[in-house]
Amino acid sequence: MGLFESKPAVKAGEMVYAWTTEDKIAQKAECGGAVTGLLKYALANKMVDAVLAVQRGQDIYDAVPTIVTDPDKLAGTAGSLHCGTLLLAKVVQKFQKGSPDKKLAVTVKGCDLMALHELAKRKGVNLSNLLLIGVNCGGTVSPVKARAMIKEVYDVDPNLVHKEEIDKGQFIIEYEGGHKGISIDELEDGGYGRRSNCRRCLYKVPRQADLACGNWGVIGDKAGKATFVEVCSDKGADLLQKAVKSGAIATAPADPKGIEIRKKVEGAMVKLGQKWRKKDFTSLKAELWNKIAEETSRCIKCYSCIENCPVCMPVSNNGVETKSLMVEQGALPPSPMFHMRRFAHISDSCVNCGQCEELCAMDIPLALFSHSIRSEADLAFEPKLGKPDYSN
Repeated sequence: MGLFESKPAVKAGEMVYAWTTEDKIAQKAECGGAVTGLLKYALANKMVDAVLAVQRGQDIYDAVPTIVTDPDKLAGTAGSLHCGTLLLAKVVQKFQKGSPDKKLAVTVKGCDLMALHELAKRKGVNLSNLLLIGVNCGGTVSPVKARAMIKEVYDVDPNLVHKEEIDKGQFIIEYEGGHKGISIDELEDGGYGRRSNCRRCLYKVPRQADLACGNWGVIGDKAGKATFVEVCSDKGADLLQKAVKSGAIATAPADPKGIEIRKKVEGAMVKLGQKWRKKDFTSLKAELWNKIAEETSRCIKCYSCIENCPVCMPVSNNGVETKSLMVEQGALPPSPMFHMRRFAHISDSCVNCGQCEELCAMDIPLALFSHSIRSEADLAFEPKLGKPDYSN
């Protein structure tokens, strides 16, 4: 059956170690390949019609969203791409717009999940047709900055790097001739490391998914060979139980010490996020509006921030879809009110996904501004954003 004794029955709320029983997936995947194994089972057994996966493109800095309908092709999507800074919510929205009756399985980070919930509130996606497998996320690294970081800090040609991972507080690269790891804290103190929005994120274990998976809390002889799986819904329990019963996935009870370690890791990551929020937002307090005016003065009005934001929705004006009621067409450079209106439009909904900042042609720290405004609102009103659990 696999490396460890299997336990077939699972239910919502249970925590288990899980791993694939398929060698092809196990050889390419990380942490036992449970996520890929579960996706393959769901697709092969018609629980879903397709899987939205992220696949490596030209290199480790090129993450490509891919719709997979052939179960045998899922093994090629196994593994992590921390330099692939995609948000999948808008891709899901496009898929459902073209195939509204199809069921889709998606692997989601915390920001993907919050964005999907915000889109669902606006009737932009249908959550009932989604099977969501959440993955713990400590953050991602901008592909542009990753290349510069590897060249300047690691003293390695970024084109030679064929694998990267974040493990035990380090960003580790493997390349032709060796491997090297440097502390994330050290990298971020030097202006590198994770994207700024990832540093501020408090949603590390996406429990609003059907299953929450990761390597945190897998200890002993199972470390690196199994995935920690928290069952978060009846839909997730059904998938895991059927996959185990079929022999596609094997499980063992999560070690109680591992459960405690996972909780501590999550707590440490949340505290780190709170520290970054304090650092980033405190520096803005006195000069927020002046800083926004200064930074946005170089805006070229390309609309990338609007088009890639999961909550800045277009509206219909006499049957014609426009960017937003809050944004007006006009000359360059735009008035500071161009961005002020957009920030107001998403002030209660920004999910801190960072796409506006990541894809800004002029490197304006847009996510910092919108996230600081929304976080300020959360201090005065009950946070409602996708109802993430920040308690652990």
